Amino acid sequence: MLQAVLIPTEIQEMSLADPVTTCLSPAVHYMVCKLGFEIEDSHSVHSIVSENGDVCWRTIAELVHYRESDQNVDYIKSVQLLGPLCESVHLHLQSLTMEQFEVQYSLWFQWTNCTELLLEVFAALDSMEATGIALSLMKLTSCLERALGDVFLLVGKDCPFLLRDLLASQELAAVFGQSVMNVLRVFIGSPYGLNLRNILWHGFASPQEIPAKYCSMLLILTAGLGQLLKVYLLQTETILVHRPYIAFTNLKELDVFPDINHEALSLTEELAKISSFVLKPMLTFWVAALTAFRQHRYADCVILLLPQLETGLRLLFTTINKCPNRLLTAEMLTKQLNDKEINQLPLILGEPSMEFLWDFLNHQEGPRVRDHLSHGEINLNEFPREIANQILAFSVTLLCRFSEVEELTALKEHTAIKPLISCASCYRSRFHPIARLKKQVLECMKSISSWPELPIVPEEQIQEIPGLERSAESSPCISMTTEILSQLQHHLPQNCYILDDLMNNLLSEKLLVQLCNTHICTLYCPRSVLEILVVFRKISTQCHQVSDQVIASTEMRYKKWINKILRSRQRHNYLRMLNSIKFLSPVLRLILMLIILELINIHTVCEKNPCDYQQYIKFLKSILQYTENLVTYTSPEKNKWDESMKLTHKALIKIRTFSERKLTLMQLATQVKLS
Repeated sequence: MLQAVLIPTEIQEMSLADPVTTCLSPAVHYMVCKLGFEIEDSHSVHSIVSENGDVCWRTIAELVHYRESDQNVDYIKSVQLLGPLCESVHLHLQSLTMEQFEVQYSLWFQWTNCTELLLEVFAALDSMEATGIALSLMKLTSCLERALGDVFLLVGKDCPFLLRDLLASQELAAVFGQSVMNVLRVFIGSPYGLNLRNILWHGFASPQEIPAKYCSMLLILTAGLGQLLKVYLLQTETILVHRPYIAFTNLKELDVFPDINHEALSLTEELAKISSFVLKPMLTFWVAALTAFRQHRYADCVILLLPQLETGLRLLFTTINKCPNRLLTAEMLTKQLNDKEINQLPLILGEPSMEFLWDFLNHQEGPRVRDHLSHGEINLNEFPREIANQILAFSVTLLCRFSEVEELTALKEHTAIKPLISCASCYRSRFHPIARLKKQVLECMKSISSWPELPIVPEEQIQEIPGLERSAESSPCISMTTEILSQLQHHLPQNCYILDDLMNNLLSEKLLVQLCNTHICTLYCPRSVLEILVVFRKISTQCHQVSDQVIASTEMRYKKWINKILRSRQRHNYLRMLNSIKFLSPVLRLILMLIILELINIHTVCEKNPCDYQQYIKFLKSILQYTENLVTYTSPEKNKWDESMKLTHKALIKIRTFSERKLTLMQLATQVKLS
């Protein structure tokens, strides 16, 4: 578990002797900012784009240079040769009105499913505002990646996740031609080329470092791809299908911080100007993000903020770990540095901030905001304010925490800022597998706890049924469950110890909620922990399925009983079901309680020797097998209630053996401590 750490002086001040003027390495800075300007040449725009907007790919592809040794793209020479051509394209676009541009190119943007966005990119180019152009280029590259992925699926099956792999695929080469794909790789997708997408999305480039002509060129290339694709679709008689956008669900789960109001936005702008978390060349990105939020352009706000969070965290990382050379490359959130030393950044940020970052950016069941935005998977016009509010509020707390300016003390206490800091300091993961398991277990317990409210036949009517036999397995199940519970209470935290009525008090929803509130460290879980969590979650899922089936069957059969449409055999089966679920309820609740108690000690469990660990996994998988079989037997198709009780009896024997062994080990450990 991460411990609270005092912020060192170098972090509090973070005032470098030589202020950072660029986050680009010398080689990348030369590639992006200078190389394409070295040759003073001019290209007739008509050799690149015809009067009606047709893109001449041959003219462009001829300027891509290849190494003689292996015929791979020579990116340095290619950027140098393509630079003047990009300038001609840029001047051409500047000469067009919006109406002229729309007439010539909007048809060829339709394949991207983002025509409106690409027209906005043209408008940004016309304004010549550096931050707006950088933002437009980020949106253009994500839109282009998504559209190229749709084209890939015309030919292939599994679309590559990374842009560089997508552009290098044989599938896209089959549609557009290899020479066309090589042109694209000069601009995006290769770390050896301009790599415009990555240097912007990862916060390396400031607005002033991105030549507008490259944005113009990508806009024209996008139209040119649309023209080539039309020919391909006609020849192959195929239709391009766009994958649906991903929608953020359960926005309430993402609700961490209070709403940011206009006063907080104004204060944040002042914070950004004085906070050491913000590199001065990047300040305009922060100001633009706040402007976007004010204007309800929530996707733009987050697109601008996320790279700057990464930049600020990189600065913290290099400062606290004393490796300034890694400002250009660092992976900040890893547990260890390359040399196996402990990364100090997580210790400085603290567990709550680390969990927030992992939740919103990394965990597979979380919103993965940056992944979805940067890969073009989100409809930008429908981006939810709620998520933008969370990202912005968290950013404000980092601006406050890392600064050398004394007046920040007053700002931190301001009524518009203080609640944000308070929320950030007590954040707990919501999307780590541990958090998801807790949620699953509580939902399952809630479902099982509703069983007593189900409609059932009055006891006097049951007694009237001739020949009804109680299950022979019921009594042993009750006594064994009680026995296990008496052992189980020794594993409860001291404040949860229960003396009487174990069946009701120990297996209550209230106690389970209390146990689920126990904090469990989620950061850097070893593989063994994740393996156990997978089994726990499967068990919980099966238990919930059993509960759903019991509820559905009970309600349906009760209605049939009341309406007197059950045959004699069905009535007997129904009554066996009612008898069985009385004993299934405590057993399922017992399993859920065991899961949470084991979860609380999961890091200790995984420190077992390999032999004990394998035995533990084997036990868990046997319980999983029981719950899977129970799902089958309690299904409407099977209705095997006597068999369910036999299964339950066998499972309880395994649980009792496990519990006895655990209690014995605990007693031995206590004796060792006393001695």
